Amino acid sequence: MEKAKLWVYNTMSKQKELFEAKEAGKVGMYVCGVTAYDLSHIGHARAYVAFDLLYRYLVHLGYEVKYVRNFTDVDDKIIRRANELGEDPLELSNRFCQEFLNDMDDLQCCRPTHQPRVSEHMDQIRDMIMQVRLKVRCTHLSWECLSEGFERDSMGHDMARRLTVPHRMLELSVLLTIGFSWQIIKNECAYPVDGDVYFSVDKFPAYGQLSGRKLEDNRAGERIAIDSRKRNPADFALWKAVKPGEPSWDSPWGPGRPGWHIECSAMSAHYLSPSFDIHGGGMDLIFPHHENEYAQSGAACSECNITYWMHNGFVTENNEKMSKSLGNFFTIRDITSRYDPLALRYFLMSTHYRSPVNYSISQLEIASDSIYYIYQTLYDCEEGLNLLKDRFLKEESNPKAEKITSEAQDCIKKMRSDFQIKMSDDLHTPEILNGTLQETFRLMNKSLESLKKKKQQQRALFHSLVAIEREVTDILDVLGLMSSTYSELACPTEKVLQQLKGKALKRAEVTEDDILQKIEERTQARRDKRYDKSDQIRLELKAKGIALMDLGAETIWRPCVPAEQEQPIAPPST
Repeated sequence: MEKAKLWVYNTMSKQKELFEAKEAGKVGMYVCGVTAYDLSHIGHARAYVAFDLLYRYLVHLGYEVKYVRNFTDVDDKIIRRANELGEDPLELSNRFCQEFLNDMDDLQCCRPTHQPRVSEHMDQIRDMIMQVRLKVRCTHLSWECLSEGFERDSMGHDMARRLTVPHRMLELSVLLTIGFSWQIIKNECAYPVDGDVYFSVDKFPAYGQLSGRKLEDNRAGERIAIDSRKRNPADFALWKAVKPGEPSWDSPWGPGRPGWHIECSAMSAHYLSPSFDIHGGGMDLIFPHHENEYAQSGAACSECNITYWMHNGFVTENNEKMSKSLGNFFTIRDITSRYDPLALRYFLMSTHYRSPVNYSISQLEIASDSIYYIYQTLYDCEEGLNLLKDRFLKEESNPKAEKITSEAQDCIKKMRSDFQIKMSDDLHTPEILNGTLQETFRLMNKSLESLKKKKQQQRALFHSLVAIEREVTDILDVLGLMSSTYSELACPTEKVLQQLKGKALKRAEVTEDDILQKIEERTQARRDKRYDKSDQIRLELKAKGIALMDLGAETIWRPCVPAEQEQPIAPPST
């Protein structure tokens, strides 16, 4: 089957474009990862859920996707935090890398093909060193300036000696960065000053093309550090000279460490080549990070060509961007300690990925309630089908037994069409979550009711529900809303429902025993015809996000969106 045509918004062209992979059937995608020095916040969740969704949809369309997401493990913030804690910078970074991965697993984000951290990619880096050596020779500069950092092993291969920092796992990555810097210097787009190396933005005519900024807009002291040694205040560091208390590596310009931007250029070129399909990240990375990446990669390699630059919108609170500097941010753990991670993912996808999403407790409550509704419907469907599967599945060899209702056929056809149209239009998830899926779940619940009542149509209803359930779970899987336990447990939907109920109890600050006690008090009040008392109990629980549901003689509870507490209407005086 021919792949659906996917349209994506390209920041470079400032418009939606038809996605066309450089190589038929294959996609290379690089997404800038976290600087690992603390727990990740909800802004990180926004970015990586958005690009996980893109990855999942590309796979759904039949592409083989090489997805690369890096970790920045050498940075001012990491060094500063490690010094504050008296901890080794690499050990601190490694710890928070793992915490980040745990958060991503909770949010159902697929693990990328590669997550480059230098300490875990020695073989690949060694291969890159040889390429760097060739590049350095081409600059007509002496390789001997680097030779002190190398020795021969027993097989005659170049091996990195111990440099100034006792972490050999990082040495080769730093030398790769040096190679990029040499190539840029050769092309006269960079210059060394007192052990630092700066990129000269004036030497790259296309600088500002990605962000749309003009050089005169980059006034020193705002987003650009003031440094009188720079030829232009907008020039940025490819290499930073060592400072007291910092880890350092030898280089032709003296001991130091890489600048932030050069790392992503080197990593993406290694894993995907200098020319690949998609480069992604948050809108806050457009300038300066991605603008600088675009410039230095283009200066280092004339063949550099990234087709689509994609960026997700901010998370805001009261229409102000969340950030650590403003102190108005929440970590992912802050949210998932009180709400199921599926609810957070649903909340983030309820707004188009390029639009700002305004954080609010009420919206998280709505998302949590939506996830509960989805899994309650799937659970009810499983229970209803299990009662009849032994009877009807034996008849599957009979074509008539597998005939589904026309209503189910129309539903499946519309669901497939809507899903493809909306997702292929730059990943418009809100219309799928709020429209297509809601219509499908309503039909599933309607069919379940009919299945219980209409004996003559049971066979068609049974197979209709089987077909709809299969289709809807496939879509939920592409959206990343199917729990990872779904294929592992006998009753996965029941487990998710229990998790959602557990989080609701925590938010309400009550135990299930407390609720059962309230249900008993309400039942007794109704027996005594004290309806004002029974209504008061129901309203008090609803205000805490606990809904009571009367099913015949039984009363059960489920989570709900908390309601403002209402006063029950007083009975008329007699």
